[in-house]
Amino acid sequence: MNRTLSKNVVVNVQVKRPKKANWKIGRLLFILPVVLYLLAIFVYPIYRTIVMGFENYSITSIGTGEAPFVGLDNYINLFKMGLTWKVLENTLLFVVGSIVFQITIGMLLALFFSKKFPLNGLLRSLLLIPWLLPLIVSGTAFQWIFNQSHGVLNWFLMNLHIIDKPIAWLVSPHTALLSTIITNIWVGIPFSMVLFYSGLQDIPPELYEAAAIDGCNAWKKFWFITVPSMRAVIAVVLMLSLIYTLKVFDIIMIMTGGGPANASDILSTWSYNLSFQQLLFGQGSAVANIMILISLIFAFFYIKITKNL
Repeated sequence: MNRTLSKNVVVNVQVKRPKKANWKIGRLLFILPVVLYLLAIFVYPIYRTIVMGFENYSITSIGTGEAPFVGLDNYINLFKMGLTWKVLENTLLFVVGSIVFQITIGMLLALFFSKKFPLNGLLRSLLLIPWLLPLIVSGTAFQWIFNQSHGVLNWFLMNLHIIDKPIAWLVSPHTALLSTIITNIWVGIPFSMVLFYSGLQDIPPELYEAAAIDGCNAWKKFWFITVPSMRAVIAVVLMLSLIYTLKVFDIIMIMTGGGPANASDILSTWSYNLSFQQLLFGQGSAVANIMILISLIFAFFYIKITKNL
C-alpha cells in the first residue's frame, strides 16, 4: 500500500494479513466456551435421560455407574400401569385448558391495550406482574386463595350466595386439576398479551381504515385483517405456550403435589415422583423422554407451518 506523507516523500507500507486458516481457528476459539457450556448443561443431561430410559437404573447404579440395558421394558411397564392413561389425560386437559384461555384472554387484552386511553402504559405494566413473579410465589399465593377453610375464593363465593359450603378446591379429585389450570392461566396470560400486542403494532392502520370505509364491523376487521396479519405471531405464541405448559412443575407441586390420588399429576410431576420418590429412575426417565418426543413433534409441525407463513 502506498501512503503519501508529503509532496516529495512516499512511504511503502506493507500490511500483512493473517492467513485464512488462522482466522478460522480464532473464530472457533471464540465460540468454544459456548459450545462447551451447551454440551455440559443441555446436551449431556438430555443424552443421559434418553439412555436411562432404556436402562434399569437404581440407587446402586448411582454408586457404580452401571445399569443393565432393558430395552423398551420401562416404556412397556409404564403403559401397563392404569395410572399412565390418567396422567396423559390430565396432561392433555392441563395443556389444552391453559393454552386456550391464555391465548384467548391474551389476545383480548392486546386488542384492548392497542387503543389509546389514559393510564394505558401503567395498566399494561401492572399486568406483567404475574409473568415476572417466581412460580413458587404464584403457586403459594393461589394455594392460599383456593384454601378450603380460610381461602378468599370460598369466602367470596359464599358471601355472594353462589355456594352453601366451602369447596375443597385442592384436596378434591374433581377440582384439584381445575385449580392448577386456573393458576397456570393467570401466570401465562401476560406472555401471550405482550407478544400479541407487539404483533398488533406492526399492522398498518390503513388496512383498518379501508375496511371501515367498506362497512366492515369489528368482528370482520379482526377475522379478515388482524388474524391473517398475525399468523406468524400466533404460531410462535402457540408453540412456546405449549412447551412452557407441558413442562410446568412448580405450580402443581406447590399447590397439590400431583394429588389427591394423582388427580392433578401431569407428565412432569409424574416423572419427578417416579424418579425421586419411588426411585424408579428408568421409568421416570422414560416419562421425560415421552415429554421430549411430544415437544419435538409439535416443533416439527411448527417449523412446517411457519415456512408457509
